[in-house]
Amino acid sequence: MAGLSAASPLPTDITVHQQSRRLEIAFDDGARFSIPFELLRVLSPSAEVKGHGPGQEVLQTGKRDVLIEALSPVGHYAVQPRFSDGHDSGLYTWDYLYELGLRQDALWAEHLARLAAAGLDRDAPMAPKGGGHCASH
Repeated sequence: MAGLSAASPLPTDITVHQQSRRLEIAFDDGARFSIPFELLRVLSPSAEVKGHGPGQEVLQTGKRDVLIEALSPVGHYAVQPRFSDGHDSGLYTWDYLYELGLRQDALWAEHLARLAAAGLDRDAPMAPKGGGHCASH
């Protein structure tokens, strides 16, 4: 899953910081990242956020104050956070968390650009979901 290989860095420490709303993660290659909960939530690798194919992504808004209520291990390759908005279907592999940490500034800029292109800001409420299990416009 997600390109996890023998060469992939593995986490040595994961700390949920509720006050600063950041997930701190250290890897065995010496890298250490502090990733905002909001970024983790808006870039969730779940089908609910990513969709089921290109162009089906669901732009996430209103997640500035989201918290991580629980963080469950999934095998030896991922964690599954439960966010305070009820979202809990994203599996964050070590590779994905490493990429989020490494590229967080660029990924955040891309998210803000997508919001701007859609005429939204990060605090806009989420649009109600459609009738099916996948929201469509």
